[in-house]
Amino acid sequence: MESTRGWAEKEASADPLAVFAKDFLIPEGTLALNGNSLGPPAAAVPIALSNAVRQWSEHLIRGWWDDGWWDAPERVGDRIGRLMGAGPGQVVVGESASVQLFNALTAAVRLVPERRVLIADAGNFPTDRYLAASVARLLGLRLVETSMNDLPGALARHAGQVGAVLCGAVDFRTGELWDVPGLTTAIHQAGGVSVWDLSHAAGAVPVQADAAGVDLAVGCGYKYLSGGPGAPAFLYAARRHHHALDFAVTGWHGHADPFAMSASFVPADGITRARTGTPQILSLLALEAALEPLEAAGMAAVRAKSLRLADYLFALVADLDSVEIVTPRDPHRRGNHVTLRLPDAVAVAESLARRGVIVDERPPDLLRICLNGLYISWTDVYDAVTHLREVLR
Repeated sequence: MESTRGWAEKEASADPLAVFAKDFLIPEGTLALNGNSLGPPAAAVPIALSNAVRQWSEHLIRGWWDDGWWDAPERVGDRIGRLMGAGPGQVVVGESASVQLFNALTAAVRLVPERRVLIADAGNFPTDRYLAASVARLLGLRLVETSMNDLPGALARHAGQVGAVLCGAVDFRTGELWDVPGLTTAIHQAGGVSVWDLSHAAGAVPVQADAAGVDLAVGCGYKYLSGGPGAPAFLYAARRHHHALDFAVTGWHGHADPFAMSASFVPADGITRARTGTPQILSLLALEAALEPLEAAGMAAVRAKSLRLADYLFALVADLDSVEIVTPRDPHRRGNHVTLRLPDAVAVAESLARRGVIVDERPPDLLRICLNGLYISWTDVYDAVTHLREVLR
């Protein structure tokens, strides 16, 4: 361990992304290694919020037009779209991830109404599974839960019946990255419509949504996008589906003529029809400001550094008998957090937190460590593992 400290300092001093660490508000002496749950605030966020409150106080309702509030869901959506390989006009921001996921899933089912089997990732985040079950009950579908490894088999077993297929791009526990392009192709070959949860991928993995042929996708704004607790989520819908999208949750902002106050809903053209009610402007503008460091650094550079940081962590913990690396070593098969299996992960995480090392755990024995190359350095990883060794000792 000690011999690698100098190497880490050398790497940190030569790191072109090191400059971006100053763009985040992280308390001195704290290692923020849980950005897979909640990314730290960007320094631009308090300024953006202050500006938004000033606009509100000075312009009142005119802020919707004078300050660009009305266009923010599509404007911020396009910025997130560029980070996930989506062309303009296919991403909108607003509502929680749960609402966006419910809307995406019901819309996917309605694109192929004759197909009555809804397939869902059995290892997905609990909310995804709850919503899949809810949509199945609501629309009278047969819900089939399957492991991601067996997804091709499930598609084959239900050929001719497969409708919507809901998957998570990155396993929220282990950090395993799934083959989004390959599995999307398999879903299409089975006649299904893909719905991907990109919450653990957006801002961490350069997902190429358009090139992969993804139909619909959602993701939260508070993990790798650092939009803040409860930041609004995004919804992606491939342009080829826009004319047929029929969302379950509709609102006046998604109406073709919102200020006509019509008695019936007429969907707007394009991705705008995915808007619902009045968006959370303060949170939305905070998210917009938070995107700046990631955009400046570039997804490719952040991804490359994050993978190298993980390789470094793997090497540092290799001799710890009580620690098992759960995350795949293959860089093509992992997202941006590393999961270790060790005894009593909850107690270990609490002990690390008292030392200023913020990670998170999935009881009983999984410890998750986020290695976001935007603000994590090699010395951060070295110091974190040093603390881990002392805690385990």
